[in-house]
Amino acid sequence: MKHRAFALALTVAAIVTPALAGEPRAVIELFTSQGCSSCPAADKLLGQLRQDPSVLALSLPVDYWDYLGWKDTLALHGHTVRQQAYAQSRGDREVYTPQVVVNGVVHALGSDKAAIEKAIDETRANAAPLTVPVTLNVADGKLTVNVAEASPAGAGKAEIWLCPYASTIPVTVERGENRGHTLTYYDVVRRWVKLGEFTGKAQSFTLPVADVTKGQSDVDHVAVLVQREPEGKPGLMLGAAATSLR
Repeated sequence: MKHRAFALALTVAAIVTPALAGEPRAVIELFTSQGCSSCPAADKLLGQLRQDPSVLALSLPVDYWDYLGWKDTLALHGHTVRQQAYAQSRGDREVYTPQVVVNGVVHALGSDKAAIEKAIDETRANAAPLTVPVTLNVADGKLTVNVAEASPAGAGKAEIWLCPYASTIPVTVERGENRGHTLTYYDVVRRWVKLGEFTGKAQSFTLPVADVTKGQSDVDHVAVLVQREPEGKPGLMLGAAATSLR
């Protein structure tokens, strides 16, 4: 995805409260589309999965269904690029909707809760995800991001991403297979901002909340992801946190 210009100020690390209660065990990215008749069940399931405080669940609407002649109102082309990059990284060419990617390394059908739970267990058993503590704090109109020093297992080149998202967006679909239905999308990522590279050393960033929302009135939360980027493609999720902006 293209890096966007963003005002950042590097600050001395502060002690803050973790944004997610308990130890994080999974980041779930759902690739979905308003044009996909199989997606509403997955969108609904994501709304259930996000109730688990150990899970960070994000919706990433894609734009390749736009070939039907109308546009998904939430889709970002960068989400399509990200989904394709995941398939290239895995080497399986599996790109479809609804698809979830768990902890950056295993995919599953987005409407299959058992398959998603299996993928979570598989990644935790084989890949050791989310070993890097990430904490977020919002105060005085500013967001502070702290990424802790990595253990030897978590070291290596990675990237730190800021993902502003909207917790709930209802959409009345006017065309296609879901025409006439009002669908609710949960934790929809509205854009991606690269905060920096991560090589295992502790880092902190402070930025105005106004720069996070960028005037998007539906953005009410933000997530931060620390992710390996082998050969420029997304890989294992090393750390993650999310917090409300309101």
